[in-house]
Amino acid sequence: MGIDPGLRVTGYGVIFQKNQSATYIASGVIKTSNDEGNLASRIKIILSGLTQVIEQFQPEVVSIEKVFVNTNPQSTLLLGQARGAAIAAAVSKDLDVFEYTALQIKKSVVGKGHATKNQVQVMIQRLLNLPSIPSTDSADALACGICHANISNSLSNFGVGNRMKGGRII
Repeated sequence: MGIDPGLRVTGYGVIFQKNQSATYIASGVIKTSNDEGNLASRIKIILSGLTQVIEQFQPEVVSIEKVFVNTNPQSTLLLGQARGAAIAAAVSKDLDVFEYTALQIKKSVVGKGHATKNQVQVMIQRLLNLPSIPSTDSADALACGICHANISNSLSNFGVGNRMKGGRII
């Protein structure tokens, strides 16, 4: 399961990986708004929503985008708290969490680290044979999952990690 953390919108994407191919299972977003009260209420919505998704789809691992420091330190801190809620949802279900930078994710999926959001969306649609282009938050989460699938598959080819013959849900 890939997660694109955000305080207003947190994207999630679930794929099934077998050998070198990934199959789409589900994706969506968990939305909070400024109208829903204080920061703690918004964090609770993210934690609760992701916990429900994890319980429904039973992923074996979670991958999440690392926080980058942007020009607004307050935004970075808030994003970090949303990210913490997402990680807490995963570890509370005893899942391993893998972290990737936006550059790593884009390079893994699009082939270049400075790809646009639209390029990521189009590539996710193609890679997963989706009937339409997913929303940016869902696409970013699916891209995070595919990034982990690509990296873990590459590592298993070198004898690192566990190679699963039946496939796995990410």
